[in-house]
Amino acid sequence: MSFDVPATMKAVEMLGHGGEEMLQYRENVAVPTPAPNEVLIKVMAAGVNNTDINTRIGWYSKSDDSDDASWSGESLKFPRIQGADVCGVIVAVGEQVDESRIGERVMIEPCLTEVYGRELPQPWYFGSECDGGFAEYTKVASKHAYAVQSELSDIELASFPCSYSTAENMLTRAQVAEGDRVLISGASGGVGSAAIQLAKARGAYVIAITSPSKNQQLLDLGADEVIPRDANLIETLGVNSVNVVIDLVAGDQWPQFLEVLKPGSRYAVSGAIGGAMVELDVRTLYLKDLSFFGCTVLEPEVFQNLINRIEKQQIRPIVAQSFSLADIHQAQQEFLKKNHVGKIVLEVAQG
Repeated sequence: MSFDVPATMKAVEMLGHGGEEMLQYRENVAVPTPAPNEVLIKVMAAGVNNTDINTRIGWYSKSDDSDDASWSGESLKFPRIQGADVCGVIVAVGEQVDESRIGERVMIEPCLTEVYGRELPQPWYFGSECDGGFAEYTKVASKHAYAVQSELSDIELASFPCSYSTAENMLTRAQVAEGDRVLISGASGGVGSAAIQLAKARGAYVIAITSPSKNQQLLDLGADEVIPRDANLIETLGVNSVNVVIDLVAGDQWPQFLEVLKPGSRYAVSGAIGGAMVELDVRTLYLKDLSFFGCTVLEPEVFQNLINRIEKQQIRPIVAQSFSLADIHQAQQEFLKKNHVGKIVLEVAQG
């Protein structure tokens, strides 16, 4: 099988840190060439994520000059093509990759341990430290392109990689098991809605925190209880009432998470959309023997486990809306309104 690959492509380039004006849609960007151990992928669809916006505005930086505004803390090189969520088809391979992979439908594992044919001392994120999927073509190490057999559409599959792998990784690190009572903050977002499904697939009892307008949607996803964002968790749930907190929000409510956790329980975090600075009473941490997990780098088994669940139809995609690649500004504006449940996806090509 062979594909005709053009010399140039349509892509959205981030020119630097700042507002939406830093995202430029172009139609004459050079198509990347796969290096040894890499594959070239025709992108069919790419999801929109918080990380795209956080990287653009320099949110990850802990200094004043944004030089460390990336997942790894390294300076980004511009222009950069963002986009961590990708579903596509392998159309060419580099040296040392079996040509039989050409034609495979794949999803890209966004947490990268190999780039440009070399193992990384610290993982990168696809579309952050290297170019991602907001383009007609992208390349990645062959090991990070996972074949998937599914009747789901490209747009539906592109809703999975970033949010679902993040959620599955948090549940894996926190060792969520059958019978656990799991509290999920930010439950209507991409990662939160994924965590509901994945926790239920493990046999957990799920309590979701969201705005009341989204209650029924989360109950339909499988949540056993839904409580409002402004609820007093201690009054609503009781002290020592849950085994695991899956936190994507942090913010002012954070100290309550520790109070509702049972002694010996687990807290996993992979987001801070409610505010990154929180107040920790260290006595609660050690007197209750709590375990904390900061979750960014995927455990080795996580992405294949996610593929397996997709292929077994144990989880389903939640696509709120789709846009064309050229409408990236509109897609991010809609994303930031936070009125949706699930994912917003860019349709890059038609299969």
